[in-house]
Amino acid sequence: MEGSSQSGRERSESSRGLNSSGVVDWNSRLRASDASHDESGFVSKEWERIESSDINCLKDQGGRVIDRKDVSLRQWLDNSDRTVDALECLHIFTQIVEIVKLAHSQGIAVHNVRPSCFVMSSFNRVAFIESASCSDSGSDSCEDGLNSSSSPLPHDSDQRGRQSLESSCLQSSSGHNMVQNLEANENRQVEENKHTFPMKRILHLENNWYTSPEEVDGAPGTCASDIYRLGVLLFELFCTFNSSDEKIANMSCLRHRVLPPQLLLKWPKEASFCLWLLHPEPSSRPKMGELLESEFLKSPRHDLEEREAAIELREKIDEQELLLEFLLLIQQKKQEAMENLHEIVSFLSSDIEEATKMQTTLKLKGGSSLEPVEEATKMQTTLKLKGGSSLKPAKNLSSRRTNTIEDHDSGSSGSRKRSRPSTGEESDGHPDESQKSERYIEYKGSISAKSSRLMKNFRKLEAAYFMTRRRGIKSMDKSMRRNCQTSAECRSTERSSLSNLSSKEGCNGDRQSGWINSYLEGLCKYFSYSKLEVKADLKQGDLLNSSNLVCSLGFDRDGEFFATAGVNKKIKVFEYNSILNADRDIHYPVTEMANRSKLSSICWNGYIKSQLASSNFEGVVQVWDVTRSQLFMEMREHEKRVWSVDFSVADPTMLASGSDDGSVKLWNINQGVSVGTIKTKANVCCVQFPVDSGRVLAFGSADHKIYYYDLRNSKLPLCTLVGHNKTVSYVKFIDSTTLVSASTDNTIKLWDLSTCTSRILDSPLQSFTGHMNAKNFVGLSVSDGYIATGSETNEVVIYHKAFPMPALSFKFNCTDPLSGDEVDDSAQFISSVCWRGQSPTLVAANSMGNIKLLEMV
Repeated sequence: MEGSSQSGRERSESSRGLNSSGVVDWNSRLRASDASHDESGFVSKEWERIESSDINCLKDQGGRVIDRKDVSLRQWLDNSDRTVDALECLHIFTQIVEIVKLAHSQGIAVHNVRPSCFVMSSFNRVAFIESASCSDSGSDSCEDGLNSSSSPLPHDSDQRGRQSLESSCLQSSSGHNMVQNLEANENRQVEENKHTFPMKRILHLENNWYTSPEEVDGAPGTCASDIYRLGVLLFELFCTFNSSDEKIANMSCLRHRVLPPQLLLKWPKEASFCLWLLHPEPSSRPKMGELLESEFLKSPRHDLEEREAAIELREKIDEQELLLEFLLLIQQKKQEAMENLHEIVSFLSSDIEEATKMQTTLKLKGGSSLEPVEEATKMQTTLKLKGGSSLKPAKNLSSRRTNTIEDHDSGSSGSRKRSRPSTGEESDGHPDESQKSERYIEYKGSISAKSSRLMKNFRKLEAAYFMTRRRGIKSMDKSMRRNCQTSAECRSTERSSLSNLSSKEGCNGDRQSGWINSYLEGLCKYFSYSKLEVKADLKQGDLLNSSNLVCSLGFDRDGEFFATAGVNKKIKVFEYNSILNADRDIHYPVTEMANRSKLSSICWNGYIKSQLASSNFEGVVQVWDVTRSQLFMEMREHEKRVWSVDFSVADPTMLASGSDDGSVKLWNINQGVSVGTIKTKANVCCVQFPVDSGRVLAFGSADHKIYYYDLRNSKLPLCTLVGHNKTVSYVKFIDSTTLVSASTDNTIKLWDLSTCTSRILDSPLQSFTGHMNAKNFVGLSVSDGYIATGSETNEVVIYHKAFPMPALSFKFNCTDPLSGDEVDDSAQFISSVCWRGQSPTLVAANSMGNIKLLEMV
């Protein structure tokens, strides 16, 4: 059978110009559903169309067919709305005759010359698919249906073998039905149960109709049997019926060569040819050559060739239309890309021009800030003349990228960086050549380091630039619209409008300068420091506790003292300068306060220097007098563990706490009881007041959200921040409207509360990634735009708010805090971090209890 199929396909391609898939695999193409009755009772087959990779079939990721152009010939014939077009029917019949002829020329009988074994394209191209498929949930198999007791056909061994082969094909194809959702399957099952003619029954009837008389008598199928089947097919092409009963009756009469009167009257020539093909004696039927040379097929050949040419022309036109559509789509996308690129280049040019003006202005101011650069330039020339080949100048590209940064640093970094004292002797107020050489080497080293970091993070810096630039454009547009709405000049005469436009241009220039200054400030701060340096290791021993996990760190109001608290149930207060200056084996705290439970959080009062609040795992909030090392107040209103406490800087008598009981409580330390409660549906993991107000509060929750409340109306949040995928473990205010949140989804997010126009804010300004935080509290602290956090890789990671990637990082050595020996423990993580005010110094602790004082340098 495969040989005949393949030959049929090749011949149909070469001789008749048929579609390229003359013979295709049924299992991958035909999908059929059960038949259903229309109102008149006629069998209306709801066959699903053929899925074909070569006829514009598209699939989604689940394999579901989206667009199908092929249709089964059986479905086409049984369409109740079909009208007989003689030329169309002859065109279809001729194609099938060519396929059968190709098989007969090799001495192979096709057997499956039945409508269910052919498919048609949108241009009536016919393709042979070898076998049919059925799917009936009401029976065990198709074979049962075809070989049921109701079948009138006797079967010898050959006939049974052939039907068994067909049945196996049917069963194998049923496993390739399209994947549908559960609801669709259930609906299909209900519809199938309603159908009186399921697919199995239709295929069984078709098999009976297309079985030749000699095969009914038990003889094997021959090429003459295929001629008989062609006669049945020709009858179906030219004869339509109004009901299923009518069709079944006429098809049964066809075996006795009894044709319906309407066919004899309307299509007498076709009826006569059909009777010739249906002759009961195989030897009396025409051979394939006789059939092709008959007047019936030769007389309309010219019309058929014209039809074929028209179809080919339509196909070519469709192909050209498809190509044209594809090219137009490419053109559209490239034009959009070109417009976007033009816009990008335009505002880049504008920013370069603005940055150049700012640089020129700074240079014109003169002053000592330009001397190091000028001296370095002179020294470069001197060293060149002396043969200093090792000190080659930086490339133009690097110098252009860092000029603006260096000029800004040299002019304004005095308040940010420590000044380096001059070393070496001076003569007549001028440094000698050795000093100049050292200064030049230091200057070039700084440029080289910054350039290296710039190129390493170029993609991320570029992305941050465009994101910030777009945000600046949006805010500028909003401001212009607001000014236009409130300005009387916008509604006055053309003259006043022109003057207003000029004033707007001036304002836009100021805004652009402001935006560049803001981005430049972030860029400079990102490159201001090159590493984190250990200033001191806090060495402490607590032999009575097996775990020294530090849960919270905090500096007091003036940065003189810092406190630690954790699972060892102790609050220890250390003096910063004594730790920094003393070189001791063990550092002892200034004071130590014991607790009955493990401690989760501490917070210093920003006004009362000696006052410290803490929370523990039993749900108790406590206020301590550090000077006297004793408990000042204890509050027991939470029902579960309290994760976080925070004093209000603006109102130092106000304290907030968040607990696993799903509540945030507000405390007045003068009263000793809660003065307000905010209830939520999930655990509260962190609370934070902004620096300038005691009337608003933000807290993070285990439901992945941050809530921002006005405490004067605590029924509903002012804003809910949505964006994290896991528990929000920390929230910190950078300023009154800018908030940073950390989560166990490995991200930190930056939010602008001023952009919250509704009660939901789902667009963070920035998402910081580069640390690992999937299950632990690792700490979060902010200072002067810098964001410090811990990582489960035992690293301290520093971000700047302007850029999404880390600026600095420092990895803790895995050392035992008691013995000082290094240990190999990948489970260690940073558990807490805290900046020392607005300085570049911070304290960090890890899960082993190691505490380090670090400084950005």
